[in-house]
Amino acid sequence: MAVGVVNSRHAADEEARAEVDVLNSRLEKTTQLTKKIQACLGRLDATGKSVRDVAGPLNGETKKLQILGNNIDSVLAAIERLRQPADSKNDEEQIIRMGPDKAGLPNYLASIKRLNKALGDMKASNLRSTQQTVAELQRLVKLGNTQLENSFDKLLRNETPRALEPLHFITKNKPFPVLSQDKFARLGLMNSFVAGVHWQSGGSGAPQESPIAKIYIEIRSQYLSSALVNLATASTSTAKKKNPDAIYRSGTNGIGTYAQAMEGLFVAEYENICNIFTREDWVPVFEATCQPSLVELGRTLRELNGHIKAHMNTDCYLAYEIVEIISECASNLERRTGELKNSLAASLKPVRETAKSSLPELLEETKKRVSSLQTLPMDGAPVPVVSETMQRLQIMVEFLRPISSIMISLGDGGWKSTGASRNGAGDAIPSLASFDIGADGREIFAHYCTDTIEALLLALDARARLLLQKKPVMGVFLANSVAIVERMIHTSDLAGLLEGRGLGVLDTWRKKATSLYTESAKDVSVHLFDVIHTSRGGVGGGGGRPTSGQGGAMVVDSASILKGLSSKDKENIKGKFAAFNASFDDMVLRHKGYSMEREVRQMFAKDVQNMIEPLYNRFWDRYHEVDKGKGKYVKYDKATVAQIFLTLY
Repeated sequence: MAVGVVNSRHAADEEARAEVDVLNSRLEKTTQLTKKIQACLGRLDATGKSVRDVAGPLNGETKKLQILGNNIDSVLAAIERLRQPADSKNDEEQIIRMGPDKAGLPNYLASIKRLNKALGDMKASNLRSTQQTVAELQRLVKLGNTQLENSFDKLLRNETPRALEPLHFITKNKPFPVLSQDKFARLGLMNSFVAGVHWQSGGSGAPQESPIAKIYIEIRSQYLSSALVNLATASTSTAKKKNPDAIYRSGTNGIGTYAQAMEGLFVAEYENICNIFTREDWVPVFEATCQPSLVELGRTLRELNGHIKAHMNTDCYLAYEIVEIISECASNLERRTGELKNSLAASLKPVRETAKSSLPELLEETKKRVSSLQTLPMDGAPVPVVSETMQRLQIMVEFLRPISSIMISLGDGGWKSTGASRNGAGDAIPSLASFDIGADGREIFAHYCTDTIEALLLALDARARLLLQKKPVMGVFLANSVAIVERMIHTSDLAGLLEGRGLGVLDTWRKKATSLYTESAKDVSVHLFDVIHTSRGGVGGGGGRPTSGQGGAMVVDSASILKGLSSKDKENIKGKFAAFNASFDDMVLRHKGYSMEREVRQMFAKDVQNMIEPLYNRFWDRYHEVDKGKGKYVKYDKATVAQIFLTLY
């Protein structure tokens, strides 16, 4: 058994040695094969290097030949392109020579575009051989643009009326004419093309520098100026009245028609511009076109302003009217075009400043006129300055709308401080802080009217004290002035404006006038006071004072009363009657001699009657028997006195 195991192991070892021998044999063959491959690779590498050394120069030459071929093709193509404009130049020149009207505008514009493109290409090539062609193309392009501009000029001039009568459109309420739609399209096409060429050629970006814009501004600005020049002249000529002292009346100056025509023409012009030019060009072209007309407006307003300043008392109302008309025109133009409000405001500024300064100036002028009066009517008649001052306020109410805006900018009470305007501060633009946002222009104007009335009456009172001196005539003079002021308030639109405030001022002055006038009645009534000595009068004597509660119903017996008086007292009573008769007759005579307004005469008659008649009736009842009906001392009975008082009314 052991021998068998040993034999098996020996057999296995022999088999393993046999496999190892086989593997060693194969490894040796592989090593030999690797050496052969390495030798082949070495020979192949040497062969490839030889090929590269030979093929490299050939490849470089091939690429150079390809580049040269491409360059030759490009040169041939460029030459071909350069030949095309030269070949087609005659055709384009023929179109350009025909002009846009004969050749047709689209065809003409296309020809100029092609010439511009060819010219650009030739300039980019920078070849000497093309310089002559470049010069010819430049000449053609310039000719084409010039003819296009001339065509625009001709077309626009033919469509622009040489003479336009604005009154025809205003009186018939017709819109002012604009260019026709077909002309809009043609002119707009020309402008778009020329503007594009102008920009591409390095021109200024400002629309006014465009040749087409320049042509348009020149032609249409002349048209607007010529259409408005007569109305501007009429505005200044109608300001000069036949009677220099006549007060200006609303609507009598031509400024309203002038502004209406300007607004209509400007709105129509803005529509033209919007249909021809691009949006970014609308504003500058519109402003440049309107500028000459605005300059003329400014000159006209300055001339009117000079006239107003020279005739402030009569023509300040023209300033208020101009402020309203031009302000409304500016607002309408801003609403419809969005432009020109600032330009119109600048033109209006001198007149507006004059309108503002007129309010304190007129107030001061009123005071100066009263202070300069050397005499006053001795019969108490009113002076013209009263009615003239009130007439001025009445007319101002007709211009309440512009005056209200002026009042707001002036401020409540601003007319009391005139130093700033005299020193030239009125030329400065007011700051926002100077405006009361919640201010009511009507109410401020009412305050101005009240201050004017108060200043007038104060000045009249001071002058009356100096020149008249006697209280009754002073009272008549003041009462007449108050009556005229009140009447002119109630008979005009001032009534609604000054209700309450203005009339309260008049009540104070009316009471003062009444107090002055009734001084004469006091002088008369003083003679009707008697001294009753109650100790003398017995119950039956009738000379005592009536007991309380009996005076109204008690019948006074004059004879009984006189019996209780001494001779001295009777003579005193006779003297009182005589003094009363003289002073009463003098008062009646003076009352009838005074020049009084109807309501003043009635008011004063009632006042003196209420003051004197009850006293006289009492005095007459007690003492009329003093001259026993002879009339030597008791000149008037109660009925006669009552009748005389009725004549005072």
